[in-house]
Amino acid sequence: VQLQASGGGLVQAGDSLRLSCVASGRAFSMYSMGWFRQAPGKEREFVAAISWSAGSTYYADSVVKGRFTISRDNAKNTVYLQMNSLKPEDTAVYYCAAPRRPYGGVPIERYEYDAWGQGTKVTVSS
Repeated sequence: VQLQASGGGLVQAGDSLRLSCVASGRAFSMYSMGWFRQAPGKEREFVAAISWSAGSTYYADSVVKGRFTISRDNAKNTVYLQMNSLKPEDTAVYYCAAPRRPYGGVPIERYEYDAWGQGTKVTVSS
């Protein structure tokens, strides 16, 4: 599967951004999807994931704290991450990812994903 993320940019604290990730090469609607991020000098961390049916979502509460929303449009093979009330600590490269297995639950661990997008950079200035 190929994943193409977009929507990053330079914004000010308090602004919003919506990231998009378009998938191709795999039956998108069969797979949960996730978003991770990696700040400079830090490990890549889980942000959010959504089930294949969009019936379940999971967030890293310590990261998101109610500010981010993950969604998907299976007709467009696209997963989104709406980010509101952005903070300087949200500055990172954001990656979308597809898990190894179709259907199932909502994976939140890196090892559960085997396909990664190229990342889109988000910079939040104070």
